[in-house]
Amino acid sequence: MENKKTYRSDNEKKIITNRINRIEGQLHGIKKMIDEDTYCKDILVQLSAIENSVKSLSNHILENHLYTCVTTDIEKGNLEVIDELVSLFKKFNKA
Repeated sequence: MENKKTYRSDNEKKIITNRINRIEGQLHGIKKMIDEDTYCKDILVQLSAIENSVKSLSNHILENHLYTCVTTDIEKGNLEVIDELVSLFKKFNKA
């Protein structure tokens, strides 16, 4: 597999990093809840929030991937990127 890279603007890196930091904070909060014997329902609500945060971040990165990397590859005639996309969508649709 070739080692592709995506170069992101400083602003885009900041957006992604802020979201990751928020997710890390949510995870840290759940660790604290476990230590404090918090009621299961309350922990599950927080886990659902984390899951939604991760999905939102994934969708953000996927959208940017479509508008940048995929568009560039198709313009260059690299249609293998379609197979890559199909594989990504299959991963996203797993239960």
